Amino acid sequence: MTEERLLNPNPDSDDQQVEKSLRPRSLAEFIGQEKTIDQLKIAIAAAKARSDPLDHTLFYGPPGLGKTSLAGVIASEMGVKIKITSGPAIERAGDLAAVLTNLQKDDILFIDEVHRLNRAVEEVLYPALEDFALDLMVGKGPSARSLRLSLPRFTAIGATTRVALLTSPLRDRFVSVHRLVFYNDDAMREIVARSAGILGMPITNEGALEIGRRARGTPRIANRLLRRVRDYAQVIADGVIDVPVARAALAQLEVDELGLDENDRRLLHAIIDLFNGGPVGLSTLAAALAEEVDAIEDVYEPFLLQLGFLQRTPRGRIATRRAYDHLGITYSEKTSGEDSPQGRLF
Repeated sequence: MTEERLLNPNPDSDDQQVEKSLRPRSLAEFIGQEKTIDQLKIAIAAAKARSDPLDHTLFYGPPGLGKTSLAGVIASEMGVKIKITSGPAIERAGDLAAVLTNLQKDDILFIDEVHRLNRAVEEVLYPALEDFALDLMVGKGPSARSLRLSLPRFTAIGATTRVALLTSPLRDRFVSVHRLVFYNDDAMREIVARSAGILGMPITNEGALEIGRRARGTPRIANRLLRRVRDYAQVIADGVIDVPVARAALAQLEVDELGLDENDRRLLHAIIDLFNGGPVGLSTLAAALAEEVDAIEDVYEPFLLQLGFLQRTPRGRIATRRAYDHLGITYSEKTSGEDSPQGRLF
């Protein structure tokens, strides 16, 4: 199952316990995302100088890159409290009203998966973000009347992995919008070394780099791999994580030098072996792999696209020459899948 994948960027129950201790607590501790951090430093300094709450902020990008961590860092830097909720948790307008009326002045309201808010809830959120007001309907039928309650000035921080699914009115109410990107190898090495230090693991710089560069540019995955390599180092090696230990542990976990696991290779093999390299429709590919369409699109594809192993076309997905080379399969220019009924878009 996708949820059990070691390289799944979404959090699992074990991650949530460990992540709290590993999260940075200030902008100075936050590694990577330099462009976003520089912009936040200026915005926070300006807001504090004016004694104003920070502008409503939206973070978007793939899972595991630090959106929740950044919200906590902002609250710490501003010296205010943060209340955390998520789009799926706010089912009705009344749920959101209860959250909003419990906010204190300058508090931060962090809404994870903000794209999953339903339309009725969004209608309540609009005046709260724009006018710091809550519009309620009192009574029913002909005697119903609208009541507006004032809210304390607060900052809403939204996080989403699917920014295109946000409605335009909601997206427009976030004044500051930041895109988080995959981390480079140097940043990943620093993140692994920092986490190892917090967890008390002896590790060399080269060992940290070996783990970091296989973590798909995602800190959450890096920390997960680090814990698995730590177990290997303690049981099989002398407890120190160096390059040979890291490589041996990751080989046992079937994570190759580019950060692909067995599931990624299975997807590429399906396109190449079953569908002659593509194009193949997303739903057909999902059926062949016994996976959900959303899992293919949100979990598998982003990294494979980043590596240039996969192409999206109007007719479906295609495996590139790089994918063939990585898997050790001979690439043929004639392999396009167009002559095979399996390779057509369903």
